[in-house]
Amino acid sequence: MPGPLTLALLGCLVVALGGGAVWAKARYPALYWLVVGLPLSVVRVLISYGSVMDSCGLAVAPSRLRVLVVTAATRREVRPVPPRRGLIRPTATGMRFRVRLAPGQEPADLAASTERLRHAWGVHAVHVAAVKPGVVELRLVGFDLLRNVRMPKAVAVKPLCVPVALREDSLPFVRDYLTIPHQLTLGATLSGKSMYLRNLIAGLATQPIALVGIDCKRGVELAPFAPRLSALATDPDQAAELLPVLVQEMEDRYDLIKARQGANSGSPGECAASDIWGLAEHERPVPIVLFVDEVAELFLTATKEDEERRDEMVTQLIRLAQLGRAAGIYLEVCGQRFGAELGKGATMLRAQLTGRVCHRVNDEASAKMALGDIAPEAVMAACSIAPERPGLAVAGDTSGGWTRIRTPYLALQDAAAVCRDTAVLAPDLPALSRFRPAMPWIPGQPPMPLSKPHPVTH
Repeated sequence: MPGPLTLALLGCLVVALGGGAVWAKARYPALYWLVVGLPLSVVRVLISYGSVMDSCGLAVAPSRLRVLVVTAATRREVRPVPPRRGLIRPTATGMRFRVRLAPGQEPADLAASTERLRHAWGVHAVHVAAVKPGVVELRLVGFDLLRNVRMPKAVAVKPLCVPVALREDSLPFVRDYLTIPHQLTLGATLSGKSMYLRNLIAGLATQPIALVGIDCKRGVELAPFAPRLSALATDPDQAAELLPVLVQEMEDRYDLIKARQGANSGSPGECAASDIWGLAEHERPVPIVLFVDEVAELFLTATKEDEERRDEMVTQLIRLAQLGRAAGIYLEVCGQRFGAELGKGATMLRAQLTGRVCHRVNDEASAKMALGDIAPEAVMAACSIAPERPGLAVAGDTSGGWTRIRTPYLALQDAAAVCRDTAVLAPDLPALSRFRPAMPWIPGQPPMPLSKPHPVTH
């Protein structure tokens, strides 16, 4: 029999271990998951998989052969069988395993039971992803990844692709302009919209593309990134002069594409180009990404002249959204609200913006403007974002898919430093030279040279 002192020491040890586990779960959730959470969750899945699937209504009647064999061998009742489960693959943030669907089942059946599975297996979230017909992958997340965002280190960087946030299923949210050329980003004040834009610009700054900004808040959002910008308009008057230049640049690029199609008229069909990516590399124009911050400022009018200017700017934005993709011009439109109340052309412009990112908003109508045409669940998810979590957003596209994301913190000084270090990559576009922001000269440093892009020639 252990003595009182031994029992007291054991009690103190148990209390210390329990307190340490609680502290680690709060301060270092990833470490707690690997040491404690993962083994417990794996045991829960292995022991209760069949009963949990049965209680969720995902078990199906066995085959006739199985019924005959079980009845003949054991004489016991034949119960429904769950879908076949593959091997469990632990990860740093959760675990994954594949499930072969039974005849008559679809991925939506499992997706409807994710909340039940989450509670049954004691994990933070369960996500369902279709792998191939008849097979889905269950992704179990062990802890809240969006509380303290840490981007994956091994992320493949491709042209015009930027990993800008972390998804709730532990995958990076990649802004891919080649797949989704134009995007609308909404968010109220202090919702994290500026942080999202800051990460996006810092990621694009390292690529050989032209960055153009329209910031009608006197440039306070985009001015820190001026060394990397090829053009910047800081009020509606300058924006009214910049947009026609971009439209003319787009038309010149279409003329170049058309001229090359005529030159290749005797060549096989594969040589014909319908966008700048079909041109030879030595004559391909540099891609342009246009950032519009607080787009509502372009729609507000006070006089009759302002209305005429507004109509012209909106028409030019719509033309860029409709035709700019093939010319290598992409739009990133940001604002707090964006709906029909802004005036003529607002809903038409919004319809051309395929990607949608909605941060915390002040009313349900604002969430519907961004996500109402995607899914009702996405609207409710955006309305439930708490003010204590800036940077949390709901991202989706017009195909219907959506997910929660959160942007990692990036200090303004760090983002501005990236733009200063990559200023040499800013292409020298003659058409935009008069809109290039003035750069302060630092004593002892030579002026930054500009890269020479391939000109748009016929």
